Amino acid sequence: MLKNDLWINQKASEGMIKPFQSNLVRHLEPDNKQKPVLSYGCSSYGYDLRLSSKEFLIFRHIPGTVMNPKKFNPNNLEKTVLHHDNDGDFFILPAHSYGLGVALEKMKVPENITVICIGKSTYARLGIIVNTTPAEAGWEGHLTLEFSNSSGADCRIYAEEGICQLLFFEGDPCSTTYEDRRGKYQNQPEKVTLAKI
Repeated sequence: MLKNDLWINQKASEGMIKPFQSNLVRHLEPDNKQKPVLSYGCSSYGYDLRLSSKEFLIFRHIPGTVMNPKKFNPNNLEKTVLHHDNDGDFFILPAHSYGLGVALEKMKVPENITVICIGKSTYARLGIIVNTTPAEAGWEGHLTLEFSNSSGADCRIYAEEGICQLLFFEGDPCSTTYEDRRGKYQNQPEKVTLAKI
């Protein structure tokens, strides 16, 4: 069953999401429509996470190397500068590139819930694809988020604003949670966590 805003707010009060925004924020100053943001916070059946401004990494090609998930080479990633103007703080994801960021909010997933992270339609309309990512029952930490710019243009990715939506699905209790099996991505900090095996 997909969980609603009443359930999300209740679980957030018990520590499921920190920091938590109980309603959907579309403007930093509600009375000033001149300061729009990419929405974040609790919606009817989900929660829009924000992208942390702490780190954004872009994959780059190193001649003679092949990416290997069993022996991930961090040299294939380069840090991106955080820019600022009147529209806000942002990273630039170049055309036809792939980047990694991290969620500002920390999550603690209940033991009978699986969370699916999906993209926001505003970014999708620009060609930005947020990789669908699960957070299993008992998982805790800051989600590392993966972005693909499928368009032929560079794109801004705004920090401290909405970047993706979480959907919470309740299932029958499992015999072994992600925490029980000491999953390799447990307790991720507010920093990009690289591929592990």
